[in-house]
Amino acid sequence: MSVMNVRRPHISGAALAAVAVLGIGSLSACSTDSAAAGGGRFDVVASFYPMQFLAERIGGDHVHVTTLTEPGQEPHELELSLHQRAELEESDAALFLSGLQPSVDEAIEQSGLKTKIDAADLTKLEDHGDVEHDHGHGGGHSGEEHSAEEHSEEDSHHLDPHVWLDPVKYAEIAEGVGTAFAKADPEHATDYRENTDALVDRLHALDTELRDGLKNTKTKVFFTNHASFGYFAERYGLTQEAISGVDPESEPSPARIKELRDEARADGVTTVFYETLVSGKTAKTLARDAGLRTDVLDPLEGITGKSRGDDYFAVMEANLTALKKALGAR
Repeated sequence: MSVMNVRRPHISGAALAAVAVLGIGSLSACSTDSAAAGGGRFDVVASFYPMQFLAERIGGDHVHVTTLTEPGQEPHELELSLHQRAELEESDAALFLSGLQPSVDEAIEQSGLKTKIDAADLTKLEDHGDVEHDHGHGGGHSGEEHSAEEHSEEDSHHLDPHVWLDPVKYAEIAEGVGTAFAKADPEHATDYRENTDALVDRLHALDTELRDGLKNTKTKVFFTNHASFGYFAERYGLTQEAISGVDPESEPSPARIKELRDEARADGVTTVFYETLVSGKTAKTLARDAGLRTDVLDPLEGITGKSRGDDYFAVMEANLTALKKALGAR
């Protein structure tokens, strides 16, 4: 990444005047390419929507945010183009969540970026057990066959990445992002801190609303298309049963479908939830076989015209409405 604090021997008066007009004052800060792309603003590349949302809310007018995952694109299997890799190299910072998008993790690790903000380092990720077993990471070798290093790598694969669906943990990530922005772009540190405080307050208010709305329900069990609501369920005292694992494209076994049909009867489950970015065919088949309703519970991996809201908060409100109906909130 080219850096503008390199001393150049000949700079025209016109160039210096242009810099002064832009309010830069010196040839430091962003790379030439990223400054041009961002109109002189702090240039941030976000890996997918939940990271993009944080960057935009915290950065405000001081940042130029681009995302590697296009609206409507399922983020888990994203493969980066050469253009996107070049975009990464030319930016001032990358904001991502390691463990969700392997190609993004690899590209950021190999990049020359000075500021790499990994949301997984800003809160505690957890292993939600059978979620990872369904995903195909469980079993295969006895414990004696693994070295400590292999155990560590395997454990990292088992961590559930869908942490943004817990507003409390998302707020912890927001605080870390605000600190990182302030450090990387100290000229606007005060604004970043104010924006972060406002966002964190809003997330805590959402947490209170969710807690109150889901406190008294007829059932605590809900069925989802893929296992993305583990943190959410843990936060609000619910039980998520996923048709498939963390990977939304994985196919459930016939035994798993029978198990869910039996559980629906035992636990008073009324609804099978599917999502907007992947096919709801399996969820609808299960619902038809078990005599259940279907509805949308959005894991907020992207915002499209089909989303029930145009940002994180609006979609989370829609999720709350759908869950209260499905769980029989009183």
